[in-house]
Amino acid sequence: MMNFIHTADWHLGNRMHNLDRKVEVDSFLSWLKTEIQNQNASALIISGDIFDTANPTTEARGQYIRFLASLLDTNCCNVIIVGGNHDSASLLDSEKPLLEFLNIHVVGTVANRKPQDMVFELFDKKGSAIGICAAVPFAREIELKDFIDEKSKCKNFCDKAYEGLYSSVLDEAKKIDNGRDLPLIATGHLYAANLEGRFENLENECTCDDGRRRLDIVGTLGSVHAEIFPKEFDYVALGHIHYTTMVAKNPRIRYSGSPFILGFDEAHLPRFVLNVQIKDHQCDVNKIQVPQTTKFIRVSGDLKSIKKSLSEFSTYSQMPIYLELYYKKEEGINIHDELEQTIEELESKNVFVLSRKIQKSDDFVFDNGSTFDCEEIKNLDSKDIFTQLILSKFPEDLSGLDDEIAQKRKDEILKKYLSFFTKGFEEFESSQSESEK
Repeated sequence: MMNFIHTADWHLGNRMHNLDRKVEVDSFLSWLKTEIQNQNASALIISGDIFDTANPTTEARGQYIRFLASLLDTNCCNVIIVGGNHDSASLLDSEKPLLEFLNIHVVGTVANRKPQDMVFELFDKKGSAIGICAAVPFAREIELKDFIDEKSKCKNFCDKAYEGLYSSVLDEAKKIDNGRDLPLIATGHLYAANLEGRFENLENECTCDDGRRRLDIVGTLGSVHAEIFPKEFDYVALGHIHYTTMVAKNPRIRYSGSPFILGFDEAHLPRFVLNVQIKDHQCDVNKIQVPQTTKFIRVSGDLKSIKKSLSEFSTYSQMPIYLELYYKKEEGINIHDELEQTIEELESKNVFVLSRKIQKSDDFVFDNGSTFDCEEIKNLDSKDIFTQLILSKFPEDLSGLDDEIAQKRKDEILKKYLSFFTKGFEEFESSQSESEK
């Protein structure tokens, strides 16, 4: 039997809304080591996004290395780490030669690697083989092109490329297995279609409210289907989605989710690591809930309802509580002024307002006379800002038109101009991201 822990998306160094999360991270890593010991796990798989940025802080790198070193006195004899879209592949791979001496296998990128360089045999404490892992990291479009199988029946580029990639590492895994019938595991850091739960109805794009960015789903890389993973893999350990879920209701293809809250929109979701046991090619997956040392809550509504919700924090909290005020903008009301005293009183109870965000309806459009303070502007996305800019500068007066006709005209205006602004902004963000690597 093979027994291992699957986790992902640690995003070490993350500062959601500029919050220092060192205590949270240290608590989680200490708990994870204890849980590895409690479950007597012989392997740990981390499926990408170990760090939050391509240039992590010294502190974040120290947390990573100290945790890996701490596993030496456990029965966890194998650690598999793959790069995610937030990681610097070169940074992860730079430590590969040293970590391999500790049986810690790191695959930062697919680039310049042969399939056999991504496949590893796993052993127990006695040195007996217990399984084989195909450690596949996040792959960019240019890297995936080398794996396209033109004979594939898949219709889109993404499925064709990933099908070729996973077929090639499976072939290498079978060579290593050499008829021993060992459990076969694969990893991945990608966005799969047909997810259960939070994003089950979104095929092409999903957003994450972590205070500053979208999930990195670019172009054709957002529609990987479950069928591309060969059935010979007993378990596929995925990363990139921040909540725990299965792909296409398949219990052997799973996201562990992140152990940390990375946005107030996901604050209500429990956090897990997965304990996976494979025996006779049958998977038994146990979700282990991660204890939270910090609480995040989104408080929604108009001024009156938010005031009522804040009044419920009447006693001192032993655990720090961070709030996001997700409010409906009401004409003539400055919610910040109205709540200033209340917010000051909350801080004495270990409750802090970390973010203030305008609640948007499906037909959310700015009025030309709208004003926004710095906190509000910081939380608006680029599309909102460009929408306001275009409608406020467009010389046509729509005020005298019927609501339906005015809305139709606004839609025509935005359809004509908005894409130019958003495309330019996305190209700028992409160039900034590349310059960081």
